[in-house]
Amino acid sequence: MEPNERMVKAKQQVAQHRREFSCREVDEPQGERVPPGQHLVNNFPVLDLGCKPEIVLAEWALHIDGCVANPLTWDWEAFQRQPQVQITADFHCVTSWSMLDNEWSGVKFQHLLESVRPLPEAKFVLFEAFDEYTTNVTLKVCNDEDVLLATHWNGRPLTKDHGGPVRVIIPKLYGWKGAKWVKKITFSERDQRGFWEVRGYSNTALPWDNDRYG
Repeated sequence: MEPNERMVKAKQQVAQHRREFSCREVDEPQGERVPPGQHLVNNFPVLDLGCKPEIVLAEWALHIDGCVANPLTWDWEAFQRQPQVQITADFHCVTSWSMLDNEWSGVKFQHLLESVRPLPEAKFVLFEAFDEYTTNVTLKVCNDEDVLLATHWNGRPLTKDHGGPVRVIIPKLYGWKGAKWVKKITFSERDQRGFWEVRGYSNTALPWDNDRYG
């Protein structure tokens, strides 16, 4: 599935411009829960690469491999058998909007860690999606109680627009670090930058540091 090249190029040019001219947002945080440069929205905007994969649950699978003691694959039934939890977390998009108090349900990433048992040399995690999107995060960041393989938002199954059937949620980072339509997770000893990271976006993506572009 090919991304919308015109849209990708436009976003890449924005990242390059802001990086070259140090054009960072300077707004102060709006209270204790809204990072600098962000504004609140009540809806859930849809952002992707211009293509949304058609995923049949009977054919869906999540593959986990790399520097782990127990590589595994969960099909949909196996994924549903894993412990399911619910968290409430805020969501911050790099395009400057934030939503507060989202209720996410799914499988904790920490449960996945217990299942695959990363090896000592594992330091980084690469997420791959059904639309060929990739994004990278450190294992340290992923090993947090609020990082989730989410299937539901506010009590309803995630729609295709928002990354269903399963997307990654990492509340402490900008939203692009949480891959929609996730299909593969690879643990490695070396960092491999993802789709937006190689196109000028920050590698660390910390909302409270206004850390948008690398």
